[in-house]
Amino acid sequence: MTRTLPVAAGAVILLVLTLFNTTYTVNYHELAVATRFGKPMEVVRQPGLHFKAPFFIDSVTKLDTRLQLSESNLETVLTKDGQQVVVRAFLLWRVDPKSDTAMDFFTSYGTLDSAGKELETRLNAGLRGAVGRFAFTDLIGANSRLPDAEQAILEDLNRNPMAGVEARSVGLSQVVLPPKTTIAVVKRMSAVQETLANLEESRGQAEADAIKSQAASQADTIRNFADQWAAEIEAVGNTEATRYYEQMKQEADLAIFLAWLDTLRASLTGSTTFVTDMTKAPFHMIDLDAPTDANGIPQPQQRTFQGGGGK
Repeated sequence: MTRTLPVAAGAVILLVLTLFNTTYTVNYHELAVATRFGKPMEVVRQPGLHFKAPFFIDSVTKLDTRLQLSESNLETVLTKDGQQVVVRAFLLWRVDPKSDTAMDFFTSYGTLDSAGKELETRLNAGLRGAVGRFAFTDLIGANSRLPDAEQAILEDLNRNPMAGVEARSVGLSQVVLPPKTTIAVVKRMSAVQETLANLEESRGQAEADAIKSQAASQADTIRNFADQWAAEIEAVGNTEATRYYEQMKQEADLAIFLAWLDTLRASLTGSTTFVTDMTKAPFHMIDLDAPTDANGIPQPQQRTFQGGGGK
């Protein structure tokens, strides 16, 4: 009993190792290349479990048939119009699932990584050749011809195809100006913007000067009109004053009497209390003992002792 258990365990381990070395599986997105003593024998495309000779006799290499991505380096390319641009492209490709081309792929490259490095080299060369046939304005903007450039790169790759490789699509992932060129373009744009700003400033200054000139002209017109109107009013006032003066000259006593009344009224306005000489004009008007002239108008007089009060 004690010897049976180790023997059984060893048998199980041997069976597992035998099955591991004599079977393999292929997924639906893979194909397998079987080799015997290092020489390719067949391409297995059917998914599922398959058998092979054990250990060093047969070996199996699996290849993924799904789309693979390869990307170029940043390449400085001289465009058709002499402009330097920095571009980068990507390529979507896969292993051709046909049996003969799959075998060619395995014998030429062995693995996907090896094929990917070769594709990157070819993509760099195709990128320089294709993009150089376009002007810089064809690669930027809403009406760019980027699809044409990408198609040109793909056609260049397909003219000299790699064994067992199916190139599906090419895209330009980056199109920029080199740093020095970018700085020059920015400086040029800055100069253009500064020129436009100066033009707008000059235009604004000209409009401001025109507005100031118009305002000054209107102010002079208004001032001249006001001066003319004031002169007319002054002339009318002088005329009326002259007429009034001539009338007052005919009645001098009345004019003096009215002047006394105005002065007295102005003096007694308010709540001021003061002491004054009531014999002098115009305060003699409130002196009941003041002498009168032929027209009955009180006249100022001199007294030895004088005094009076008023409000």
